[in-house]
Amino acid sequence: MIGLLRGVILEKQAPDLLIDVAGVGYEVQLPLTSFYKLPEVGKEAVIYTHFVVREDAQLLYGFHTSTEQALFRQLIKANGIGPKLALTILSGLSAQQFVRCVQHDDISTLVKLPGVGKKTAERLLIEMRDRLKDWGVTISTPVTEHLVLSGDEVDSFELVESAEQDAISALVALGYSQLQASKAVQKVKQADMSSEQLIKLALRSMI
Repeated sequence: MIGLLRGVILEKQAPDLLIDVAGVGYEVQLPLTSFYKLPEVGKEAVIYTHFVVREDAQLLYGFHTSTEQALFRQLIKANGIGPKLALTILSGLSAQQFVRCVQHDDISTLVKLPGVGKKTAERLLIEMRDRLKDWGVTISTPVTEHLVLSGDEVDSFELVESAEQDAISALVALGYSQLQASKAVQKVKQADMSSEQLIKLALRSMI
């Protein structure tokens, strides 16, 4: 079992990461709530991991904290929740927010996540209630920064276009439709936003 990686980030394209650990490049998928917290390409990162072996693939999932790793492992034990859906859930909600949903039987928030219908949400709440009853919850309110237009209109336009496409691609990879992703990104975009800022705000607007 590979439980943790420490290495240099070679590539980042949400939700995928390529990290060099002693000369070996590991491909890792992270929930976006963890992906936001990664350092820049070329910097060292430490990520907790969960290794999944299937007949057709060997997959690594990564997390910023051991709490997120532990919650992912609890999620994939639930009936009908595989690693991909667990990744989607933890991309739309932080670990603390998910625990709060379970503690307050908040079905309305869960069903807004792609792939989580009403029956899945109800079953998830029932199965996770006992497993998470002792988990503490600390929620901080995110601060949204309002950015201003840059002076160079051409470079700014190209940057925004690239950031928008990266954000849409990341949301589609998590299970949202192309239309849903595009609408959400268009709704929240402002000048000079990075793809990570767009993804974060687009997800928040859909939850």
